[in-house]
Formats: sequence, C-alpha cells, structure tokens
Amino acid sequence: MGAPIVIGIDLGTTYSCAAIVERGRPRVISDTGGSYLIPSVVAIDDKGNRLVGQSAKRQILINPRNTVYAAKRLIGRPYSSEQVKEAKQYIKYQVLPAEEEEVVIKLREDMYSLSEVSALILDHIRNVAQDRLGKEIDKATVTVPAYFNDSQRQAVRLAGKIAQLDVIRIINEPTAAALAYGFGKELNQKVAVYDLGGGTFDLSVLDIRNNIFEVKATGGDTFLGGVDFDNRLAEWVFYKFEKQYEIDLSKDPIAHQRVQDACEQVKIELSGRPQARINIPFIASGANGTLNIDLTIAREEFERLIEDLVDSTLKTCERVLEDAKLKKEDLSAVLLVGGSTRVPLVAKKVEEFFKISPSKAVHPDEAVALGAAIIADSIIRTGGKEVMLLDVLPITIGIKVPQDRVIPIFERNSSVPNQKQKIFTSSADNQSSLSLTILQGDSPKASECVPIGEFKFTGLRQAPKGQVRVEVSFYISPEGVLSVTARDPDTGLEQKSEIMVESSQSKIFHENLIQPKKPVAKTKVDTVISRTVTRERKIKLESVKPEPSKEFKQEETKPVETKGKKTKATLTATKYRESTPATSNSAKSAKQKKPEPGLLSRIFSKFFSKNE
Repeated sequence: MGAPIVIGIDLGTTYSCAAIVERGRPRVISDTGGSYLIPSVVAIDDKGNRLVGQSAKRQILINPRNTVYAAKRLIGRPYSSEQVKEAKQYIKYQVLPAEEEEVVIKLREDMYSLSEVSALILDHIRNVAQDRLGKEIDKATVTVPAYFNDSQRQAVRLAGKIAQLDVIRIINEPTAAALAYGFGKELNQKVAVYDLGGGTFDLSVLDIRNNIFEVKATGGDTFLGGVDFDNRLAEWVFYKFEKQYEIDLSKDPIAHQRVQDACEQVKIELSGRPQARINIPFIASGANGTLNIDLTIAREEFERLIEDLVDSTLKTCERVLEDAKLKKEDLSAVLLVGGSTRVPLVAKKVEEFFKISPSKAVHPDEAVALGAAIIADSIIRTGGKEVMLLDVLPITIGIKVPQDRVIPIFERNSSVPNQKQKIFTSSADNQSSLSLTILQGDSPKASECVPIGEFKFTGLRQAPKGQVRVEVSFYISPEGVLSVTARDPDTGLEQKSEIMVESSQSKIFHENLIQPKKPVAKTKVDTVISRTVTRERKIKLESVKPEPSKEFKQEETKPVETKGKKTKATLTATKYRESTPATSNSAKSAKQKKPEPGLLSRIFSKFFSKNE
C-alpha cells in the first residue's frame, strides 16, 4: 500500500461527493453501487446501530424521528435563531438547545452535536473512497458555502477533527466550481458562479487569469435551496389533502416524511416533463376505508409555488454585481452549480437576469468536489503554488461597542488573507484587562449580528484612565478564520487567540465517535464513474432485474384529530418501495398479486404489541 492520499470533499446539505486527482486529471469517486452522490444522512436504527449515507436514507420513511438530514442548514447556528425555528417546522428529528445556545440532536437516547453528525458523514465518505481506491486517506479539502460565517466554518473544521481527518483547507463552494471550470485552460475571463444546492445558495463573481482565481465579490443565503422547493410542494399536498378529508397529515412524522420524500421525486420529474403524479397509497384511513394521495401537478403550478424563492436569489445576484463593480455584459460565462439548478425555472430566470445562456461546461453535481480535489492535489504537490486563490470575506466582521453599535474591522468582500490593527485605550483607572466581543454580520446594530467569539487581554499595567494603550491585530486566514493578537507596546506583553467555536460552543458528546480505521484492501476496486445522471441510471437498469412496481407493508395505525364531527379517521404509517416499472407480462401479474395475509398479520401484531 502506497502513501496516504488526499481527496476533495463537497459536504452537501442533501448529498455529498468526493473526488481525487489521478495522473493529473480530477475525477469523482463512486460507491459500490456506482453512484457518486452520497446522502448526507445519519440515523440510529431500533437496534442502536449507526447508519450513514444510503443505508440511513433507505430507512427514513419508517424512522424519521431518529434520522438526521439537512444538518448543514443548522450547523454553527444559535438555537434561538430564526433559521432554526423555521427548520423545526419541517424536520421530524429532535432539535434541542445545549450550553451557550448550541443546537444539538437527540437520536434515540443519545445526544449529538452537529459537528459530530457531520463527522460521521465525513468519515463515511472517507471510508467509501478508501474502499474504492484501495489506499488510506487521512487528508482532505472540504468545501463550505461561500456565505458561511466564521462559526459555521469552525464547526465544519471541528467535524473534520472529530472524524480524524486532516482538513488541509476549507474552500468556498463557488470558488471550487470555478476551479473545475477554468484550471489549466489558460482562460482570461470574468465569470459568475450561481450555486443553488439542496439547502444553501451562493453567487460569486470571479476574475480568472490563467491559474489565478480572484473572487471579486460574493453573497448568498445559507437557508435557501432545493429543500425549500420540496417544502413548498409538500405544503401544497397537505393543503389539498386536508381540504378533501379534513385530516392534517403534517402532524404525523411518518406520513409527513412520506409526503416529503414523494415531493422530492416529483420535483425531479418536473424538470423533465410538463406534469407529474403524486401517488402515495395507504396514507390514512377513515370510516370508509383507507385513504390515498393521488394528485397531478403541472410544472407551471410548481413554478408558481417556488417563484418567489428563485426571485430572491436574483436580488442577491444584483447586489453581488454591484459589490464587484461589474455590469452583466462584463461576464464571459455564468456557471450553474448544484442540483437545484436543474429546475427549469431556475435556468430560465438566471438566463433572463444575466442576459447570457448559462454555460454547460461543468457538471452541477460534480464541479465542487472536482475543484476541491484540484486544490488539494496542488497543496500536497506544490504547496499551493500551482494555483492561486484570492478569495473574499462574505460577511462583515466587527467589534461590539456601547449603544448596540458595531465597529467594522473587515468589511464585506474584503480580500483574504487580510490583517488590520486597532489601538484601544483603557476606559477606567487601574483597568486590569480588555475584553472584546467579536461579531459577524452586515447590520450596523450589534443585536442583529452573530457573536463569533470573545477575546480577553489580561495583565494591563496599573495606570490612570486613558494612559494604557493596547495594540490589537486581527488576521483573517485564507479560509476566512479569524485570529486576534493583542500587545501592550509599553511593556511588550502579548497575547494571541484564534476565535474558535469548539472552545466556546461545540460540545463533544462521544469521545470515541469514530471507530478505529479498518485495514485498507491492497487491491484497488474498479471504480464506476457516473458522469451523468443518465449514465448512472443506465448502469443500474442494466444490472438490476425488473421487480414488481409496488409493494406495501402496513405497519401501524395511529389516531389523529379531525376537524368537525364528520368522521373519525386514523393515519396509517406505511412502508413502501417503488422500483423500476415492469413491462413484461410476468411483472404485470406480480403487480396485481395481493399481499400475503399471514405477512400482514405478523407486521400488524408486531407494531400493535409495541404500542400496548
């Protein structure tokens, strides 16, 4: 086995992806099933086993309370934030507050920090890559949304540490995508990267000059993505069902998750066809028998549901162009990155706004991971000299002062790395220490910004008010991480601190969360690289025999409240599987075959015995 290798990881909200550079060419890494997308899902099953990735996603319909998804939208946020309150309305796992406003997740009887959840995903990605490549992996670059603040970036870095993965660089997702587009092509272009993923949105404008990638300005929304499109469609389904049957399906975790899962699939279908059917059998039962969801939605109706969300991204685009001091006609290309850019309305709106047809030069699912692999390879081989990244700070960093004000230290879109100095004087006689509250946010009001750390300089010499000076230096690393150094120029006393999330907020609940690394097989397994969704489906269709189109297993019945006195109904939680449509006569007969009564009886008795 050779020396450990380095990979690039796109740690996504809904799906993650890994890539590597081999023989000078970057490529994505598939799992054993040939898929290059790994679900960013973690679960604990009824036997206490931890499940990550595909195995966790497969059981989400029957175990929504103990399955974590879209954790990236919550990482690094205070529990009292509006985003966490909004997220709690649609996620069914338990989100609880811990010390210092940290968000923690309860799975079964155990608590997990969001950094620990992300660590499990990173470890799983690393293991998938090791199995496919046959080599040990202990280093990686990890991508984050460009609009992530310092707390969120530090939480991701902590996740890497918990996963026993040396994160050699954290890189912004749009910048990584631009690398995949322009590295090694000797371009001289100004490009916009429109990155709309499962849970976050970024817009970055870059100036590419050969292998120099300079970010001119960036902006975004870390709480806007494809998940919100799914939620809008789910709300429409809930409304239609409640209007017809007077039953609120959103109150039942399993029914809610089944609707959410179906809406995600319908959203994907509507990207390629003018209408789609939402068919969810056995979703509830009433006086007249079982109730089903069977709705048809046209693409135009779906677009009306999400149009305001797409329009909000264009407002960000306008602001970023203004910050970059560029006009739309100055751009040579607009790159669409992230799975949600496949929604036709998104591409249409982007083209109308920029007045240029979006480039198809990068794969929306692969570009970020490929760019991360390119910079990882460059760092290991040349110390990063092969490619130069000049990024910017997405959000203003400042110091809290009296009367709810903020003194900016680094303005939004300041270049990084960067360094600033400020001189402070004592405000009281014989003052012994200086405390600074560091905030991040674009509002001039301290109460509307996010606290990212406290810095305290102790040991000031005794002197009257105003006679002690403290020289404070603020340094932003290339990753956007803040360090603070304070020095008394009269005595030479110096203190330094890196504003770290783990020292003040993130709690470690599981000291041995990541199991010892298993030996890596010396023989490299042939890797299936799925360059397009079409090819991935083709591989699966050729390797899997057609199955009956639907199987249903009725698992438990729970009473629910109904409006009025028309009927007494119960929600029926159902486990189901939809597979490739069968076309043969044998498949059709299998579809019509009734479930075995003995099997249903055993399942019913199993769940009823649990509830008694």
